[in-house]
Amino acid sequence: MKEYIFEAEMEVRDYECDIEGIVNNANYMHYIEHTRHLFLRSRGVSFADMHNKGIDAVVARVNMQYKVPLRCDDVFISKLNLEKEGIRYVFYQDIYRKHDNQLCFRAKVELVCLVNGKLGNSPEYDSVLL
Repeated sequence: MKEYIFEAEMEVRDYECDIEGIVNNANYMHYIEHTRHLFLRSRGVSFADMHNKGIDAVVARVNMQYKVPLRCDDVFISKLNLEKEGIRYVFYQDIYRKHDNQLCFRAKVELVCLVNGKLGNSPEYDSVLL
């Protein structure tokens, strides 16, 4: 994989942990989604503005690998890279625990665009993402 093109620092909140004291698996989806949103904002993309233009980026497929659990108050760095494969935007996302740089989570997230409700390419997204 190429170098990461974006990263965001976050912290585990106590309510994200389960009875075992580790981050509940579903919260990793929130972390990586929030990272993608921050990345898009850093590129000047607003989901609301794109929606108003009839362009919606939607998740089509996610492959996740849980490596080492995060725990309450852990600070972590969520990193991403991006490639375009046909009409799909493929985000490669990794989460590292900050204090020891341990890989905790890895995901491949494929997004597609619906343009006026139909699957298609988005020159608007291409111009800011690629």
